[in-house]
Amino acid sequence: METMIQEDKVQEVAGRAKAMRKHIVQMITGAKSGHPGGSLSAAEIVATLYFHEMKLNPQQPDWPERDRFVLCKGHAAPVLYAALAEKGFFPVEEIMTLRKINSRLQGHPDMKKLPGVEMSTGSLGQGLSAANGMALAGKLDKRDFRVYALLGDGEIQEGQVWEAAMLAAHYKLDNLVGFLDHNGLQIDGPITEVMSPEPVADKWRAFGWNVVVVNGHDIRAIAGALAGAREVKGQPTMIIAETVKGKGVSFMENQAGWHGNAPKPEQLAQCLEDIDRCKI
Repeated sequence: METMIQEDKVQEVAGRAKAMRKHIVQMITGAKSGHPGGSLSAAEIVATLYFHEMKLNPQQPDWPERDRFVLCKGHAAPVLYAALAEKGFFPVEEIMTLRKINSRLQGHPDMKKLPGVEMSTGSLGQGLSAANGMALAGKLDKRDFRVYALLGDGEIQEGQVWEAAMLAAHYKLDNLVGFLDHNGLQIDGPITEVMSPEPVADKWRAFGWNVVVVNGHDIRAIAGALAGAREVKGQPTMIIAETVKGKGVSFMENQAGWHGNAPKPEQLAQCLEDIDRCKI
């Protein structure tokens, strides 16, 4: 798909994605727990949304005209926290309070504690339903905000996802864009071995969605898919982003074991060095 993003913006978003990856490994290492694999795989997706696509005002988090983002796979909270910190919703230094007692940055996002979090997520399969409600409310209220939802490919084994998919198409929610972080791995191994949801593109099309498949680490392709989604009328859009779990950290890439394990302090320097060298 033709790119709809200027080259200087591509470089800005790439820089944000790199900074977000560093935040992710630093906060998870500091917490000694968390989910690095699926946070790292989604960095370009979330960076493109927050630093190119979405209308947001960090000084007014509840601005009625803002675009909404729902992190359906709530265990990947570090990628959301990294984006919110980089965007200015809270001080960057606060990322190191991840999973600490009384921190606003809990293991899963809490919409009542942290500005910029639109939905408390973590019970897999429920986020798309919440995004549907936001998008339908926007239609009923005749507002022009858009809603974005990021799902995991292990998450779509949940039946509620497909009920939500059916509803979104039925109500022609063309102000809703889903991303599927299609890295092929979940906590217990390859999705095709645990409970295969394939062929995912055909399934979303069968449920009435406009479907686009992109390289989920290609900022130009992601931006182009988002621009194309704005032109689609009468259908929600699902952008299937082909990604690498643990992207940017050599010893984490394509390793299911890094779904929910924290790096040890002595591994952090290697993580940061790998991220610096990573070319997107």
